[in-house]
Amino acid sequence: MAGAVALSLASLLAAGWASAQTSAQPAPAASPTPAARAAQGATTSAQPKHTAKVSRYRPDRFAGRAGTYYRMVWGVDSVAVKWGESGEVIRFTYRVLDADKAKVLNDKKFEPSLIDPQAGVKLVVPALENVGQLRQSAPPEAGKSYWMVFSNKGRLVKRGDHVSVVIGDFHADGLVVD
Repeated sequence: MAGAVALSLASLLAAGWASAQTSAQPAPAASPTPAARAAQGATTSAQPKHTAKVSRYRPDRFAGRAGTYYRMVWGVDSVAVKWGESGEVIRFTYRVLDADKAKVLNDKKFEPSLIDPQAGVKLVVPALENVGQLRQSAPPEAGKSYWMVFSNKGRLVKRGDHVSVVIGDFHADGLVVD
């Protein structure tokens, strides 16, 4: 009889130990009912939600045909328009790849303009008495970056606007103001 009691006690301890091990593991969560998901604002589809990964890197703004066009026809790349000085000026920058093709951008006889159809304005490069026009007009050199500044008096052109820069025959359309 002592052996039977010891065997029962051993079985009881083993069952208790096994029960403690399985209860230490979290129970699998039961999937909520469609009514519970609707109450939580979740969708009833079985597909998982995908969130867009935010990247701090910006893609090449003129990849593909537009980038090829500016490189091949005008000899420039890295074309950008930036909002500066609390919005009082808009800075247009570009990098020269081919100095002969990019001559028109630095030619003083052509008056540059920045056109914003959303705001209905045409901005010009201001000229100061002792400084002259706020643009670079030296002959372009390959590998160097150049800039010009447009006056945005009244801050009519805003960040995110799509603008065009026109210098002689050069047209850069659809540039987004950063």
